[in-house]
Amino acid sequence: MTERNRAYHGRAGLTFAAKADASGLNSLHERPAVLGLIGAVDGLDVVDMGCGGGHLAALLSAAGAHVTGVDGSEVLVSIATRAAPTATIVQHDLDRPMDFLADSSQDGVVCALVIHHLSDRQRFLGEVLRVLRPGGWMVLSTTHPTADWAYFGGSYFDERWVTRSLGDETIEYRHLTMSTLVNELVEAGFMLERMIEPQPDEAMRITEPERYEQLRTDPIFVGLRAHANK
Repeated sequence: MTERNRAYHGRAGLTFAAKADASGLNSLHERPAVLGLIGAVDGLDVVDMGCGGGHLAALLSAAGAHVTGVDGSEVLVSIATRAAPTATIVQHDLDRPMDFLADSSQDGVVCALVIHHLSDRQRFLGEVLRVLRPGGWMVLSTTHPTADWAYFGGSYFDERWVTRSLGDETIEYRHLTMSTLVNELVEAGFMLERMIEPQPDEAMRITEPERYEQLRTDPIFVGLRAHANK
């Protein structure tokens, strides 16, 4: 990714991978919700677009899927290759066409916590639709629009680039409204099956009781499952 700091390169990638591996928001909240939306994958061809450190790729591979993981960060690709050794991990900028994936070659696409980093979401969704087989599914997660609004303030409808800290690094992403998330999927050729605003895993009640109680009332992630309408 190019002009903005929207990819987890260098130290940002190391920090992101460490946070994703630790007990917390990813492992006990967002990731279980995404896996629940995905469901059974045994024997399926699945692309993890924005695979990060390979945590989902490893879990999907262990569940029997034939996984291709794609990420723009050299650091995260290196980590993902070790974390998910049976998956095919490819370094590639998701803001560019994915010519290495054939038309109608995949049963499912996972896009966890990445779509808000992309500069041309409609082009990206068109690529997802292209590689999916008829009726294939897409599962995505992103930051909850109301959580971003509460954190950054201003107008909820101002879909601007925002910056958050990641340890000593910063990362940029686009604040999106809920209607934008849903309508862009529909306009790209998907049919929405389900939307969730996940609750934290019960294990977080033990490891992080204060955060657990906060997340029970203040949503921070949203997840969507849709299928290719082709």
